[in-house]
Amino acid sequence: MIALVEDNREAIVALCERYGVRRLSVFGSAATGTFDPATSDVDFLVDLGEYDDRVGRRFMRLIVALEEVMGRRIDVVTEPVTKPWLREEVDATKVTIYESASSQTAA
Repeated sequence: MIALVEDNREAIVALCERYGVRRLSVFGSAATGTFDPATSDVDFLVDLGEYDDRVGRRFMRLIVALEEVMGRRIDVVTEPVTKPWLREEVDATKVTIYESASSQTAA
């Protein structure tokens, strides 16, 4: 996992707790070491847990906050990932950054 994510891990965890994230992972080049600081974005996979009437707002605020913390463009994919080619990449490269206590006990 790239230093940019590791260096901001505490702030990322705080955002996850603030916005009710069940699980957050980084995948793609930021997880595999092929990240290019000049051109790469940071790919996140998010599980927002139960969908409620505020999920859209939480999702958008999380994206904005993650971009502010990371200081660069990010892409966010939500669970469940339904495109087979993307699911394959996510499963092959993801590194979990945050998992809520409730999701750990449910597993």
